[in-house]
Amino acid sequence: MAGKNRWKLEYSIALFVMIGVILLIMPFSIENTRQANFISKWNEKYNRVEYMFSVINAHITDDMIKSMNKAKTPQEREALLLAVVKPYLRINTENYPIKHYRPRYMNGTRVYRGQTYFFDDFYFAENNTLVGIKDIKSAKSSEVWFLMMFDINGILPPNRWGKDIFGVNIYDGGKIEPFGFDMDMDALKKDCSDDGTGVSCSYYYKIGGGFDE
Repeated sequence: MAGKNRWKLEYSIALFVMIGVILLIMPFSIENTRQANFISKWNEKYNRVEYMFSVINAHITDDMIKSMNKAKTPQEREALLLAVVKPYLRINTENYPIKHYRPRYMNGTRVYRGQTYFFDDFYFAENNTLVGIKDIKSAKSSEVWFLMMFDINGILPPNRWGKDIFGVNIYDGGKIEPFGFDMDMDALKKDCSDDGTGVSCSYYYKIGGGFDE
């Protein structure tokens, strides 16, 4: 009888330990699955946006180019680009009030007005994606003209760069590059971590970088 009771006690202890381990592991497993899903959707989105701009570039008219060159303010140029990409991304031009959407960097720091990756306006697009466009036109055609960001799951959390927010540089001629493409691997790993901004994850994940490294 004593041996049987001892077996029951050992079995109960082992069961409690196993349940404890499962409860500890489960949140990490769920979070990893969610992040892997975000990365997969970002890769799909990037490929689609890259193809979109190749099509736009092939069909762009002289009038469209003239309009872009004549535009005097960033807002005018942003509106022109928005009109071009709207049908491809199925954008709803009723911009979403920024007070209801406050993205952060991966390390939790707020993105403030005046910073490179602060966007004034956001728009709902296909699959509830949130899209932002920012004009930073340079006189040099080899430099970036626009920034475009995508929140893969829209206004739903976590709303953080490198988690569910990614972006691209747009150049004259429609060429695009993911944010972080010009950084070396050590810098990418550092920025695409809990201590970094997460902005460069846009490129890091494109080249196969892991979020759990």
